[in-house]
Amino acid sequence: MAVIDSTRTVNEILAGVLDGERLSDTDALALMRTRDLVAIGAAANEIRNRKAAPGEVTYIIDRNINYSNICSTDCNFCAFYRKPGDTREGYVLPKQIIFAKIEETIALGGTGALMQGGHNPDLDIEWYEDMFRSIKERYPEFHLHALSPPEIMHISRRSHLDIPTTLSRLRDAGLGSLPGGGGEILVDRVRKILAPKKTKSDEWLEVMRQAHRQGMSTSATMMYGHVETLAERVEHMRRLRDLQDEVPGFRAFISWTFQPDNTELGKTVHETPTSFEYLLVQAISRLYFDNIPHIQSSWVTQGMKIGQVALHFGADDLGSVMLEENVVSSAGTTYRASKEDFCRIIRNAGYQPVQRDTFYRVVDDNPEASLRPAEIVETA
Repeated sequence: MAVIDSTRTVNEILAGVLDGERLSDTDALALMRTRDLVAIGAAANEIRNRKAAPGEVTYIIDRNINYSNICSTDCNFCAFYRKPGDTREGYVLPKQIIFAKIEETIALGGTGALMQGGHNPDLDIEWYEDMFRSIKERYPEFHLHALSPPEIMHISRRSHLDIPTTLSRLRDAGLGSLPGGGGEILVDRVRKILAPKKTKSDEWLEVMRQAHRQGMSTSATMMYGHVETLAERVEHMRRLRDLQDEVPGFRAFISWTFQPDNTELGKTVHETPTSFEYLLVQAISRLYFDNIPHIQSSWVTQGMKIGQVALHFGADDLGSVMLEENVVSSAGTTYRASKEDFCRIIRNAGYQPVQRDTFYRVVDDNPEASLRPAEIVETA
C-alpha cells in the first residue's frame, strides 16, 4: 500500500485512508493528538460501513464466568483478584455452580461464556481439561471463549508444557476461542509498571500467534488511559496489526479505558480519559485496523449512552448483554443492560439489531420480534 506523507493535514490523512492507503504509525499518532473528532469519526464510520452491514449492529448474549479470583500476578490496575491463600474472599467455583450459570445463560438465549480467572498456582492443565470436558459433555453447543494469553502462559509453565501443546490440549478438551485479555498495552515499559510479573509483550503475542496457527479465533484488546503515552498506544496497535498480517485470527478489536476505583494504580493516576478521548481512540482504531473485521463498543466501561454514540464512530458491534460481569464492577463501574436495552439502543441509533454468536454468525436477525411492544418504545 502507498506510504502516507506524515506532513499532511488531518483531512489529507483521512482522504488517503478512504482511498485505500494503510494508516501509518506516524499519521495514527498525529490523529491521536488532534481534537478533530467529527472528521475522524465520519471517516471511521465510512470504513465501518464498508466492512460490515451498513444498516445493522450486532450483539451477543453471554456472560462472564470467573472460575476463580485467586491470582499470583498482583496487577496494580485490578480490583478483582485475591492473593493465593486468601481463605476469606478467594474462591474456585465448583462445577455445579458453573453448570448453573451456563444453564441460566442458555435459558436467556445465550450462546457462550467468557471464562477467565487469573493465575491460580493450584490449577494445572488437567484441572482446565476436566472443567472444559465436563461443560461440553453437558452443553455441547455452548461456546467457551476462555483463557487470556497470560492464563495460557501460566498454565503452560505450571504444567511444564510448551504453548502449542497447551493450546492443542485445551482446544481438544473444549476451548473454543481466546479472548484478548491481559494485553493492556503491548509495550514492556508500560507492562513493567502495571504488572511486572505478567507476560511480556512478545509472550502475549506468541500465544496468539500459536493460537492462530492452530486455527483458533481470538479477539484483540487495549486497556489504556493510565501510564502509557500516545505513541505507546499506537505501538500497541501496530503490534496487533503486524501479527494479523503474519497469521490472521483476530476477529474483533475492543478498547476500553482504565477504571481506577479500588485499585492500587488508581491512587496515582488521577486523570483518566474522557468520553471524547474514548470515541477518538475507537475511531482511529477502525481506521488503523484494516485487517481486523469488527470493532466493538465498550459500553461496560463507558455506559450505554456513549456505547450508543460509539456506533457512529467506527463500531459495528455493541458487545455482550453480559448477564454477569465481575472484574470491571470490582473497580467501581457497574453499568448493566438487557436484551431489551440493546435492541432499543441500537434501534434508536438508526440500526437494525442482530444477535450473533462468538464467531459473528447470525443467531437472530430480528430479535425485536420476541419483545413485548412496551419493551421497544422510543426513549428520549
